[in-house]
Amino acid sequence: MLTPFQSLVMGVVQGLGEFLPISSSAHLILLPSYFHWPDPGLAYDVALHLGTLLAVLIYFWPDLYQFLE
Repeated sequence: MLTPFQSLVMGVVQGLGEFLPISSSAHLILLPSYFHWPDPGLAYDVALHLGTLLAVLIYFWPDLYQFLE
C-alpha cells in the first residue's frame, strides 16, 4: 500500500509524463522500483490511468464539445 505522499508523487509523474513521447506505464514500474516502494498493483495503475483520462477530458471538454457540434 502506498502512502499519500507516494501516491501524490506517482500522480504528478503520471500527469507530467502523459504528453511526452514516453511509455505511460514505464514510470509506474520504474518509480516504485527506484525508491524501493511496494508494488501498487494493477488496480492502482488502472485507477491512475482513468484519473488521467478524466483530467484530460475535463481540461479539453470545451474543444471536444465544439468538435462534436
